[in-house]
Amino acid sequence: MRGIAHNAVHAALRLGVVALAAVALLAGVHLLTRGPIAESERRAALQALELVMPAAQYDNDLLDDRVHVQAPAWLGLPSATVHRARLDGRPSGLVLEANAPDGYAGDIRLLIGVDAEGRILGVRVTAHAETPGLGDRIEERRSGWIRGFDSRTLDQPPPGRWKVRRDGGDFDQFAGATVTPRAVVKAVRKALQFVQRHGEAIRTAEPGATLRFDDAPAP
Repeated sequence: MRGIAHNAVHAALRLGVVALAAVALLAGVHLLTRGPIAESERRAALQALELVMPAAQYDNDLLDDRVHVQAPAWLGLPSATVHRARLDGRPSGLVLEANAPDGYAGDIRLLIGVDAEGRILGVRVTAHAETPGLGDRIEERRSGWIRGFDSRTLDQPPPGRWKVRRDGGDFDQFAGATVTPRAVVKAVRKALQFVQRHGEAIRTAEPGATLRFDDAPAP
């Protein structure tokens, strides 16, 4: 019995040593890969921002120079991140997260780049559940429709024409899927109005600050 117990203790010790070695190995792998993984994620995030904020537009760190905004009536989200572009120390643009809640299948998440003069530099759809082959033409990889916002301002087209053509506006709709582009046009216009109304407060806030805006755009 004593020999059996002795063998059991040794087996348990060996198992414990193996377990500790495995934990140490996993910890070492984590430490070695944590940096490269974080850097890879950072590059991917920056590449996404550069789709709507060209690299020539800024020389600061877009990922670090950001604020959090609570403006659901303007951006369609309870909380959104706004990245601030600067060139030679001066504000040169903003990248806003926004949401069109009235898509055909629900929320359409957007990333919108706007320069210091209120001109759109780019709009991209980051998430949606619209109908494949119809509403999904809002995606840049599906059609060039989303590029129709490039260089637009609140005055171009005039306020009364910030609509799809079926509603008397300047933006194309899709055959069989008018609701989807209508929702995106409305959300982009509200984001531009938000920048016009509150852009200065966003540009001058401390990095990492949370700003709350309880007002709403005019109907």
